[in-house]
Amino acid sequence: MKQFISALALALVATTARAQVGHLPENSPYRDLETSQELTFLGGHYRSGKDPIGIAPRDGPMYGLRYQIHVGGPAYLMARWSHVNTERFPIDPTKIGTAQQLGKQNVSVNLYDIDLSLNLTGQKSFHDIVPVVNFGAGVASCSCSVKSDPYTFGTPFAFSFGGGLRYVPGGRFQLTADWNDYLYQLKYPAAYYVTPTGGTAAVTGNQARSFWKNNRALTLGASLLFFR
Repeated sequence: MKQFISALALALVATTARAQVGHLPENSPYRDLETSQELTFLGGHYRSGKDPIGIAPRDGPMYGLRYQIHVGGPAYLMARWSHVNTERFPIDPTKIGTAQQLGKQNVSVNLYDIDLSLNLTGQKSFHDIVPVVNFGAGVASCSCSVKSDPYTFGTPFAFSFGGGLRYVPGGRFQLTADWNDYLYQLKYPAAYYVTPTGGTAAVTGNQARSFWKNNRALTLGASLLFFR
């Protein structure tokens, strides 16, 4: 996957260079990117992946910060923090019927990741637009514990990948639109598989105790560009 993205980026950079031949500098649709670092304030929506019994954190609004530094060619190193305000519906697996449901609980999810980001037009914009892809890894965390519910979110390892567009009109500011996927494991406690007296277990059938799920995010951002 990494080799494919790198090859794609290099091919697009070469195409960009060839496409500039025949344009006077003042008429060229390509513009050099003159800054090496950026700080982005972002906000958007987080869409939680499938959870068979519905006890994990759900969808919600998100906001965060992203810092990028140019490391060579079309590549940037990116560090990102995102915070999601969401909710979950915990259960008490020792109870039956409506007594098992503990009601809605407001919780928050934090996502931390470090990624390699590639500008698909190299160190230039095309009509002030720069398409990008990114991939990396980090961790997720959640203040999800609820009394009587043995479920804990923990700090699972999370892969991250995605892409987006940068609008760079010149000067010290830019606007961004990004789609990202955070892939991490969800784990059900053993107590969910125990059948309470007179009832049924919270988890039935052949459902695995742990499984990976995709959690997608769509964000818009405003960036401050600095250091030429």
